Amino acid sequence: MDYTPIPSVVPANPFDAVADAAALRSAMKGFGTDEQAIIDILTARSNAQRQLIKEQFLHEFGRDLIEDLKSELGGKFEDVIVGLMMPPVEYLCKQLHKAMEGMGTDESTLVEILCTKSNEEMSEIVKCYEDMYDRPLAEHLCSETDGHFRRLLTLIITGVRDPVGKVDPEKAKEQAEQLYNAGEAKLGTDEEVFNRILAHGSFTQLRLVFDEYKELSGQTLEQAIKHEMSGDLHKAMMAIVECVQSPAAFFANRLFKAMDGMGTDDTTLIRIIVSRSEIDLGNIKEEFERIYNRTLVSAVKSETSGNYKRALCALIGGA
Repeated sequence: MDYTPIPSVVPANPFDAVADAAALRSAMKGFGTDEQAIIDILTARSNAQRQLIKEQFLHEFGRDLIEDLKSELGGKFEDVIVGLMMPPVEYLCKQLHKAMEGMGTDESTLVEILCTKSNEEMSEIVKCYEDMYDRPLAEHLCSETDGHFRRLLTLIITGVRDPVGKVDPEKAKEQAEQLYNAGEAKLGTDEEVFNRILAHGSFTQLRLVFDEYKELSGQTLEQAIKHEMSGDLHKAMMAIVECVQSPAAFFANRLFKAMDGMGTDDTTLIRIIVSRSEIDLGNIKEEFERIYNRTLVSAVKSETSGNYKRALCALIGGA
């Protein structure tokens, strides 16, 4: 099954950075702010275009666009707009840092960001993190996590995953057997084997391994992980398995959980919608509707309000 990512935000064409910069300046100049103009411009441009607008804004008005936006906007609406203005890799690094700084660690955010990336994306994040925080990501991660969970995340961020297209059907059979012998076939679990295979295999290779596993054991690897693992390691392994099978379903599920029950996990809601809008938010939207039988836009509308709601809905598209 090939995954063809469908973004919900694509580059504007025609695009005029000078006109956009001027329109944003007039939306923020003087008394009151024209939030709708800000939403209309920034949610309908690609990140690369937003960077050009930012350069133009500085060039024309001698002002920092992000600082101006911060001083005019507030709350969750500001979080969305400022998130859109950051280069994608910097935005994810900021989210990782936020998940680890201060008291306690937000493990599910670490899992969501790190377990869903290819080697290329991972090496960009690792480099950018150190540039931004003057501290290696691996070191920060090791100080905040422990045990097999720490080992799995460390393997992932050191970029040991095989290249994307690399597949070896014979090896997939062997790996399925190794997983079976490390889990279901014995008393206790050899987590190291699970860590090694799930952190090293390309997503296409892992898809074969999961098929072979089902052939061999009669149950899915997900079922085995549910029996064999617990806590954060369980979450991380499940995230990898879900992403291998369908990244869109994984993120749809995360969005559903962020809005389900009492209160809304706005941080997760904003992060996924902002960071996936130019990748596969179109697919996530389709999966959300298929799994939960309601549109993502209607779910977001019922959980949010005002300009915050308008900005998120504009990014999702197709109201």
